Amino acid sequence: MTPDASTASREDLFRRAKVTAADARVFTAKLIIAYGLWGVGVVLALFVEAWPVRVLGVMLIGAMYAHWLELQHQCLHHSAFRRARLHRLAGVPLGVPMLVSYSHYRVRHLQHHRYLGTDQDSEFFGFDSRQPVTWSALIREALAFGRLFGAMTDIVRCWAGAWSYDVGQISPDREREVVAEYRMFAIPILGAVALAALGHGELVLWVWLLPLLVAVPLHFLVELPEHIMCDNSSTDVLNNTRSITGSWFSTWYTNGNNLHIEHHAAMVVPINQLRNRHDITLVFAAHTSPSYPKFFRAIAQEASANARAARSRGEP
Repeated sequence: MTPDASTASREDLFRRAKVTAADARVFTAKLIIAYGLWGVGVVLALFVEAWPVRVLGVMLIGAMYAHWLELQHQCLHHSAFRRARLHRLAGVPLGVPMLVSYSHYRVRHLQHHRYLGTDQDSEFFGFDSRQPVTWSALIREALAFGRLFGAMTDIVRCWAGAWSYDVGQISPDREREVVAEYRMFAIPILGAVALAALGHGELVLWVWLLPLLVAVPLHFLVELPEHIMCDNSSTDVLNNTRSITGSWFSTWYTNGNNLHIEHHAAMVVPINQLRNRHDITLVFAAHTSPSYPKFFRAIAQEASANARAARSRGEP
């Protein structure tokens, strides 16, 4: 395809598509693989004495917790199954390890799609892609464990009947779902406390707490390319969003988050269908990258350039 591609070809990027039975099977397979790899990680972390293997298990568990959020993201858009109710059923458990409420995330994320490129844009995960790219900002956001404590505050507020949506308005039904999910999070937390009190704290440490040290920065790295160093003053998805061609592995692990322009152009299209639209994106989009390594090199160069500029101005 060339830059002289037809208007119809460009419009294909925005074409809607329904979830088919085959799409649902693909997503179900992704769930089985994700939970299976988590199980492998648990076995390595708990039942192998060699420390390097146990650490590998922790890393695999943490990698899956971040991956689960990308699967949850597809559920948010109701593009995984043909029956709408299945999305919340599958989506809620995927967010439990990182205390991400499916319904809260869904409301905020759909607002992000609606208001992208405006002052009203506000993602569920708080990294502001409009801020300058600096090493301090990147490190701070990669280690943003404070969001977990914020989620625990929401849990307490929901149990106290004091939670309310603070970024616009939501329906009473959605609010009830959010409150119910945050209240449900008390179960694994109290269960972890009980296990520790009964002398099984090592289980909690190796299967939940230590993997979070991996999951939080990994999830940040997955989300980072979406809109950073794009035209955040534009409402045109071809200017305000980035896609990365990537490999089969990066496409699987991010659950197609690398094809982010394609996703924003048609957010209800099943993720596994987006690859077919990538050639159109490469013709018309302003911000694309062939691989994650090349993207992260560009980010490092930008952060270094901004650091040099700050030093030249005499800033600390």
